[in-house]
Amino acid sequence: MKIQRDIIEQLRQWKSREARKPILLRGARQIGKTWVMEEFGKDCFDFVATFNFDKTKELAGVFEKSKDIQRILRELTLFTDVPIEPGKTLLIFDEIQACEGALNSLKYFCEEAPQYHIIAAGSLLGVAIRKKNMSVPVGKVEILRMYPVTFREFLRASYSQLFDYVDSLAQIEPLPEIILHKLEVEFKRYLVCGGMPEAVVSLLGNEGMHKVEDVLQNILDLYTLDFSKYAASADIPRINSLWHSLPSQLAKENRKFIYKVIKSGARAREYEDALLWLEEAGLIYRIFNVTKPGIPLSAYQDLSAFKVYAFDCGLLRRLAKLSPEVILSGHSGYIEFKGALAENAILQALVPKSDGLPNYWSSENRAEVDFLLQQGAEIIPVEVKAEHRISGKSLSVYTSKFAPSLKIRYSTNNLKVSDGLLSLPSFLADWTQKFLHGIV
Repeated sequence: MKIQRDIIEQLRQWKSREARKPILLRGARQIGKTWVMEEFGKDCFDFVATFNFDKTKELAGVFEKSKDIQRILRELTLFTDVPIEPGKTLLIFDEIQACEGALNSLKYFCEEAPQYHIIAAGSLLGVAIRKKNMSVPVGKVEILRMYPVTFREFLRASYSQLFDYVDSLAQIEPLPEIILHKLEVEFKRYLVCGGMPEAVVSLLGNEGMHKVEDVLQNILDLYTLDFSKYAASADIPRINSLWHSLPSQLAKENRKFIYKVIKSGARAREYEDALLWLEEAGLIYRIFNVTKPGIPLSAYQDLSAFKVYAFDCGLLRRLAKLSPEVILSGHSGYIEFKGALAENAILQALVPKSDGLPNYWSSENRAEVDFLLQQGAEIIPVEVKAEHRISGKSLSVYTSKFAPSLKIRYSTNNLKVSDGLLSLPSFLADWTQKFLHGIV
């Protein structure tokens, strides 16, 4: 089964631009970066020349000898069976973190040979750049961020007719109950497998939940090995402990990150490098508290108060050892963590469409708004509810204090807008921007 990824359309647009720079594709491991690059190449070019700097160590010598692009291109032809022709061949530099010379060469490709189409990617690229003190040719590459499979992409593959219905919605009005129910079922399945492509394919290919669990556990095991392979020795146990503390951190009613949840007596300065490592690896999102919803939000961040979410809800579920049956059946004991998983899934949907990460707001332990989105000159408070019950005073407290013109609430309730409050079913989070434009 092939999952249609929306990022390929972004790559198509890049291909057609005259003012084009090499792309540096960023994203966590196992989200399908190599597959996307090669699939795009097969669809849009006559030839695809892939150079993997981890598998073919001799490639490094090509970039060590010279910075002359024409010489580099001549030598690269010795490592591929396809012609390298401008406009006809996509050049893929995979695992580029293994060759600093190749990373630096992107500057010269941009300046001296912009007629060539180049996409570069690498495992744990951010971590490698920091560890090896490598420099990225700023201004000479276009950084494109890639994320796990979204629910939008999942739905298009799992139930194309339902996807077409949702994608064609033109008005903010309640959905028919039968549509609402079907979407809720599909969203629960997405919460189980998350957005890791192999897990999605296993679930949609009806390979059984045991296969989905094996895939997700293998990915978690791979990440643990990455900690040992790529992190500084002193940081390995801290990264591992912090990563495995995520379910406990998020299961609290107040999801503010607390160091003592990791280990009794733990201090911020001991774990700052571990947090930074996980961020650079793309495995977590750190969401900071803001003291007031001013513009820009970044100017009002309290850097000592933050929440940490996993970059994928399926991996978070597996990390928490939460059985798929609990989610699919709506088990009565599944309460606190249900809210955490819902927040994580909503954040996962918002990040790819946002200019930077959202923030959150709290007021002296009396109220907390899950997320704040900055949209131009507008600050939009966002509340996430795991079910249809929407009781709670936090959004009301915020509204009384700051009088926002627009608010968003995600829940299992139907689609509607009333008095500046946009109520969105959680499974429509990927279409948030579309509905916001419908209001504005």
